[in-house]
Amino acid sequence: MNTLLSLGHGYSAAALARHLIPQGWSVIGTSRSRADALRAEGVEPLLWPGDLAPALARASHILISAAPDANGDPFLQAARTQIMAARPDWVGYLSTTSVYGDHQGGWVDEDTPLNPQSLRAVQRVLAERQWLATGLPVHVFRLAGIYGPGRGPFQKVRDGSARRIVKPGQIFSRIHVEDIARVLAASIARPAPGTVYNVCDDDPAPPEDVLAEAARLLGLPPPPEVPFDQAEMTPMARSFYSESKRVRNDRIKTALGVELAYPDYRSGLAALLAQNG
Repeated sequence: MNTLLSLGHGYSAAALARHLIPQGWSVIGTSRSRADALRAEGVEPLLWPGDLAPALARASHILISAAPDANGDPFLQAARTQIMAARPDWVGYLSTTSVYGDHQGGWVDEDTPLNPQSLRAVQRVLAERQWLATGLPVHVFRLAGIYGPGRGPFQKVRDGSARRIVKPGQIFSRIHVEDIARVLAASIARPAPGTVYNVCDDDPAPPEDVLAEAARLLGLPPPPEVPFDQAEMTPMARSFYSESKRVRNDRIKTALGVELAYPDYRSGLAALLAQNG
């Protein structure tokens, strides 16, 4: 039986589990407190911190989703010896496109030199390198901004709290969570250890355009515009606007044969609204 060990089982890993479990896979997910919720999803919970050895002995595949810290990946810090003794067929590390830094709206691909500018991005680069150095069959997936069920703009548009923050030249790439699962499943089917994949859709766009489209789908007027330098934002939200780039996704198509279900935010938002209201 194929068994996926999901280290730091979260939103994207849950989407992959929904693909794999109906195919007969067993999925083990680490959690600090969500045991009942994981069981309800068909995932075997593994309390973390805890002993990974029994799960690693069963795992044919490993997915790492946990956020790094100043020392890199937390699972490698806590259980490096156990992990290095594992013999999985495939390992996937979920990283972020922020590792490329700011390109003033220009294009980047997987061969673009890394230039992390935020602390979070610096830590991601460190964790990527740590996993690639393990000698395990590691694949790195650099994810763009994730949206999907429970992570769409509709509620804020409906309740009137949405604001279109406008910063000229600002461009983001994004990806629907179900397309993340498609890419991971395709990589599992076509392993190529050491390969890095950008995971994003075909249509990088200004963030204000996404909110305007959500309003259009709801039949509501576009949310009011607010200049970036006048917007009230958390430091975390403001940091995302310090980088602007368009991310190429050719490799997931040519190397993995992936056909995105939601190649742009318009199709993704329309599907979310149809599925979840």
